[in-house]
Amino acid sequence: MDSSVLFALGLTLFAGLATGIGSLIAFFASRTNTKFLSISLGFSAGVMIYVSMIEIFFKAKDALTNAQGEVVGYWLTLAGFFGGMIFMAMVDRILPKLGNPHEVKKVEDMDEGPTNDEYARLRKMGIFTALAIGIHNFPEGIATFMSAIQDPALGIAIAIAVAIHNIPEGIAVSVPIYYATGSRLKALQYSFLSGISEPVGALAAWLFLMPFLSDTLFGVIFAGVAGIMVFISLDELLPAAKRYDEAHLSIYGLVAGMAVMAVSLVLIV
Repeated sequence: MDSSVLFALGLTLFAGLATGIGSLIAFFASRTNTKFLSISLGFSAGVMIYVSMIEIFFKAKDALTNAQGEVVGYWLTLAGFFGGMIFMAMVDRILPKLGNPHEVKKVEDMDEGPTNDEYARLRKMGIFTALAIGIHNFPEGIATFMSAIQDPALGIAIAIAVAIHNIPEGIAVSVPIYYATGSRLKALQYSFLSGISEPVGALAAWLFLMPFLSDTLFGVIFAGVAGIMVFISLDELLPAAKRYDEAHLSIYGLVAGMAVMAVSLVLIV
């Protein structure tokens, strides 16, 4: 295993385990900093959308047109891009309703204790939430890994954006598990486990995709990565940012994320 693979796997591990940060926030913060979360989630969406549409999509197009010609290559790029969106939409459709990872949770929810007959339901909700987030994070791990393999700087930007949006997901897992069991440790464990699927997705990409990697396969996968990132931003990050929103902070965060990513790409080049 060479250093570039280790680096890419390390990035996905960092991004995935950020769910544990959300869990710690739920335990040790007295209130949810909604302004910070709204700006952060908007920033994450801005990074993902900009880098997907400006950088990843065109890298995929260049690889595919070089391998397959201008016309076929462009159509394959479009197929990969929208295929990534359709794939994430299907993942969301099969997730258990009780475990919807898009549901916003706040630290304040820890203060609203359940009645006795709610404990079983809350435990089930927490487990389903952890499972749903785990399923959801698997393709994100593939996307982060493949980006880091192709361009380490790009991989770092995506890993940071994914890590930011994993923080409220950690809160969503921790709150019901803590109520159902009364154990902070169990809540933290479930939160970390839900994030482990991110590096598992990266390992799957390394074991099953890397050995067969060609310009065509790389281009299709990278176009799919762009579609996945745009879908996550529009379907998950921005709606969550708006639910935490005060004024137009989520949009300010979105614009800031795009601007930072744009300047970073210029400086890197």
